[in-house]
Amino acid sequence: MNVTVESLSPCKKLMRVEVEAQKVDETFEAVAKDFRREANLPGFRPGKAPREMVLRKYEKDIEEETKKKLISESYQQAVKEQKLEVVGYPDIEEIQFVRGQPLQFAATVETVPEFTLPEYKGLPVRREIRSVTDADVDRALNLLREQRVSYKTVERPVQTGDVAVVSYTGTCDGKPITEIAPTAKGLTEQKNFWVEVSSTSFIPGFADQLVGAKASDKRSVTVDFPADFVTPQLAGKKGVYEVEVVEVKEKFPPPLDDALAKAYGAENLEKLREGVRRDLENELKFKEEKTLRTEVLRALMGRVSFELPEAAVARETRNVVYDLVSENAKRGVPRQVIEQQKDQIYSAATRNAKERVKLQFLLQKIAEKEDIKVPEEEIVQRIHYLAGLYQIPPQKFLKDLQKRGGVIEVFDEIMNEKVISFLQKNAKIEDAAPDAPAANPS
Repeated sequence: MNVTVESLSPCKKLMRVEVEAQKVDETFEAVAKDFRREANLPGFRPGKAPREMVLRKYEKDIEEETKKKLISESYQQAVKEQKLEVVGYPDIEEIQFVRGQPLQFAATVETVPEFTLPEYKGLPVRREIRSVTDADVDRALNLLREQRVSYKTVERPVQTGDVAVVSYTGTCDGKPITEIAPTAKGLTEQKNFWVEVSSTSFIPGFADQLVGAKASDKRSVTVDFPADFVTPQLAGKKGVYEVEVVEVKEKFPPPLDDALAKAYGAENLEKLREGVRRDLENELKFKEEKTLRTEVLRALMGRVSFELPEAAVARETRNVVYDLVSENAKRGVPRQVIEQQKDQIYSAATRNAKERVKLQFLLQKIAEKEDIKVPEEEIVQRIHYLAGLYQIPPQKFLKDLQKRGGVIEVFDEIMNEKVISFLQKNAKIEDAAPDAPAANPS
């Protein structure tokens, strides 16, 4: 077998392969023998039909199977001989196949990018040192009070902080909103709708215009739909609402006392306060770790640039698009809206995919250089953990993973965690007070 390789770009190679005529004929005879063994021709038992009769009936099929077998085997052998790290599937063309002559074909392949690792130890990152204050605990306790608030109908005008029960109809550009945004029925008309009277509730500015109104009062309310409004057809437009106030309700949060603490399963108010502080400290620690990880990876990514294999980016883009569409669907975003935003979704997904693919190659190379391993028992432990998380028997979960090639994903996930942990431990961390200016680099 003769192989030549031409570099088309840092991540793309053209591999020309020639298989000698003798190998072509030998493979044809082996395939023909398999066909003869299975052939079912009238007057002959399977495997007993004469070779010539089998060839007359199945020659085209035998040749096609021979060609596939030769290309598959010789391609794999050529990749191994040339020590190419191929990403994705080859593009096979220029096939010349005739019995008694050498087989020739060209395979365009994408390969793992070649690049020099930047200095990845001592990555400079800034970490803000924060702590949970008494004010943070008080705010969290007040949120707990808000969750158990009671409402009382009052015979007075609407005040900020009240809840106004309203019925309304909305228009945009003089038309019912559903003519512009067919899925936005809730924005077009509602009966007995509860809206908290604050500047940010519902549509910004809507509730503020109800202050001073009493039950049975009617008001015309004008709003500006934000540029990033969830319904894109309305973004940046003006809306007009005819509103009738049905009721005015005052909010009565419960007192901050032992009774409230017991409602949340705490022994008393002091124990509830201690538990809230502990939860806030855990949350703060989690956020700090997440921010530190992000900063470390950003510093690493900014130190090197290299071409990415198109196939890897395309595959990862599909994964990101799937994740984004699934996330929007779970949030209740209508299918029509997702379809209208497909260009923005694809553009964002492509940017995200390029970063993911670049990071994956960087982490793989660091793992190789630092000889970071993932023992089999760690993979087994992670699979058992995931099976428990999804409440699926471990053996069934493992079979499902193997069926879709998911075990390598588990391996990559653990490996990435190990490498990122290594980078964090070796980072040059500058501790600073919140909002303090960063020190000048030395």
